[in-house]
Amino acid sequence: MSARVTPERRSDYRHFREITTRWMDNDVYRHVNNVVYYSFFDTAVGHYLIETGALNIQNSPVIGLVAETRCQYFSSLSFPSRVAAGLRVGRLGTTSVRYEIGLFRDADDVAAAQGHFVHVYVDRATSRPVPLPEKLRLVLSPLAVGAADASRQEA
Repeated sequence: MSARVTPERRSDYRHFREITTRWMDNDVYRHVNNVVYYSFFDTAVGHYLIETGALNIQNSPVIGLVAETRCQYFSSLSFPSRVAAGLRVGRLGTTSVRYEIGLFRDADDVAAAQGHFVHVYVDRATSRPVPLPEKLRLVLSPLAVGAADASRQEA
């Protein structure tokens, strides 16, 4: 059995995107429903890729498809919180990227949730894996964490 993972801090992440919760994000238990956390992950990564010019959602010949996801929850988010989504790259492979995201409520320094997803990059037309485009590598490199940092992620 693995050791319990502890919440990370804002300083563990390289880039941030503010996301506001919406009334509809709350479920009957009055907190943000678990599936919304994955939407926050996707929003943080998608905005970064679009803003840096690494992805044109209409025309990029290479796109990322999600191959793996995970989220660990530590404390609840709820409307009307603001969420700071911290982003880093845990692994930059030949055809895949592991994006790691921490979600921070309002001004909290400790993550309410953290997780990852792995994109496998494929040719848009054939859906076959292809090497990461140079532009993508260029914009993701500043977000990459060292091997020592990444090994903490999975206990």
